[in-house]
Amino acid sequence: MSDHRTKALQHARENTDQFLNHLIDFVKIPSVSTDSAHGDSVQKAAGWVAERLTAIGVENVQVLATDGFPVVFGEKRTNRTGAPTLLIYGHYDVQPAEPLELWESDPFNPLVRDDNLYGRGASDMKGQVMASLCAVESVLQQGDLPLNIKFLIEGEEEIGSPHLQNLLKTKKELFCSDVALNADTGMISPKTPSITYGLRGLAYFELRVYGPSHDLHSGLFGGIVHNPAQALCELVAAMHDDKGRVTLPGFYDAVVALDAEERNELARLPITEETLLQQTGATLLWGDPDFTPVERIGARPTLEINGIFSGFAEAGSKTIIPAWAMAKISMRLVPHQNPKAVQQQLQKFLEKNAPKTIRWELIPMAGSEPSLANRDHPAIQALIAALESAFATRPVFKREGGSVPVVGDLKSILGIESVMSGFGLPSDNIHGPNEKLHLPTWRKGIETLINFLYNYGEQSV
Repeated sequence: MSDHRTKALQHARENTDQFLNHLIDFVKIPSVSTDSAHGDSVQKAAGWVAERLTAIGVENVQVLATDGFPVVFGEKRTNRTGAPTLLIYGHYDVQPAEPLELWESDPFNPLVRDDNLYGRGASDMKGQVMASLCAVESVLQQGDLPLNIKFLIEGEEEIGSPHLQNLLKTKKELFCSDVALNADTGMISPKTPSITYGLRGLAYFELRVYGPSHDLHSGLFGGIVHNPAQALCELVAAMHDDKGRVTLPGFYDAVVALDAEERNELARLPITEETLLQQTGATLLWGDPDFTPVERIGARPTLEINGIFSGFAEAGSKTIIPAWAMAKISMRLVPHQNPKAVQQQLQKFLEKNAPKTIRWELIPMAGSEPSLANRDHPAIQALIAALESAFATRPVFKREGGSVPVVGDLKSILGIESVMSGFGLPSDNIHGPNEKLHLPTWRKGIETLINFLYNYGEQSV
């Protein structure tokens, strides 16, 4: 191990309290991008990130304006000839904290309890951003970097990054890099470091079904007017067969079958049915019996009903036939599927199955492409060794069930792959009450990133 690497790791260990204090200050900022009432706080968080980058020695720090919230950029170049350039991605915005009554402490007054830091954004993803900053600081303290580094820290990830694509296109040269490091994924457990090599894409829609011109008395008109709520329920129920397979025409046509090697690799993941039942609180698991639960989570496409609304839903009773009904529908997509194609498939399904007694409207809401990384990429190999050094065990590979749209954007616009490995845990309650960050795992994450910077940078020496 090089002397610089050893000293960088020592710096991180000696400054754990200071690093934590910086993270606490960061989490205190209620940077909720989905709520306009927090707009000033989101801007404040961007400024905080820019100041922190400058403080640790990053140069050319800029707060880049968009039509929404800004992107923070910074870079630090090495003196080494031919060194690769790493783009470190993160986001400083967070989800709303509601319902506040379910929090055991103030979500924006972070507290440490039992080796965990509780607060909104502690895990997703301010803790992950800070791990990157702490690692870079520790390396910079030893002198020259082993590689070139750029930062892209955005403020709109939690609302789908609506303005990031345009910024990447207009500032393509500024962000140009060899590979991106994205810590917006997590680990399976504190003892099981993980590398995410696949992400599902997203297609999100609002389906509206209309019946009578206004709410009707169900006694006077029941039995002669098709209830839009009933029609909607019948439609969404028909979107799956009795084995949990999606019934949209052509939905699986582009899906590539898993080969034996990949199925064996996914089978290594220490995720059991019992684990999933414990995490979800469900009575039994559900889904296509031809695939294991792990395969269904990350390597197979899905269609989910995210919410349904119609008519009278308040306390008490009101006998009506509602004038309209609405469902939010999301689809998680695997490589070779795309949002436009599944929109056409959903459209064809509705044209075939919607009754003539109602009219309907399909509104596209959001979409992102799936991604699948090359597990032999030099940066991934560097990360394998880094995780093994910090956690004393070889990491497992997994496909993430969720979507990280920026990964597809970086690939399509900048032409670069993303290396994905964060240090959040399934028990962190991200997006929910009492979000937390497991601090021992976070500190090992900082050491992982220090080793990764040296491993990847030294490959070209």
